[in-house]
Amino acid sequence: MTLRQKILKRAYPLLVIYKKFTGKNKILKLPKNIVPSFSFYNLSATLNNGLELVFEKFKDKKVLIVNTASNCGYTDQYSELQELYERHKESLTILAFPSNDFKEQEKANDEEIAQFCQRNFGISFPLAKKTSVLKGTEQNKVFEWLTNKDLNGWNKQEPTWNFAKYLINETGQLTHYFDPAVSPLSEEVVRVVENG
Repeated sequence: MTLRQKILKRAYPLLVIYKKFTGKNKILKLPKNIVPSFSFYNLSATLNNGLELVFEKFKDKKVLIVNTASNCGYTDQYSELQELYERHKESLTILAFPSNDFKEQEKANDEEIAQFCQRNFGISFPLAKKTSVLKGTEQNKVFEWLTNKDLNGWNKQEPTWNFAKYLINETGQLTHYFDPAVSPLSEEVVRVVENG
């Protein structure tokens, strides 16, 4: 880890506490049983090793999609995401989408990102190729689906920063959006992962 990454790692718990007490932990929930107009299972992602990951293989599993960055105050959430994944990998998969959309916090290339995640956090869940997650012509198709209510049925909230989290249930419905400051191991996330 670089010096900056070490400082950010130490600052992470304080950042989470600050956001919690200032009420900046937005959580959005599926308002009613809405069927998406475009199926989540028709999507796919290119992994950082170049292989294509078809989402149809995730039927009957929950999927947590997270936009990530290596030089962010929330980067230590990688370890929490890995812990959540290890606890629930029979019923949950996690997909990380590294992005440089927020203040140049992911300058590394795909190989460097993979090495950083493995070396520092022991990541074993899939990492997508570095991509753009914000609305615009370069937006990744997965994030287009996550942030377009005409596709997913209800949500238009795009990531407010790195480590925004979107939960898809076992039938392909987007059920929750969690702001970056919401820990992957928070009561709110764990409860919906375990109970729906």
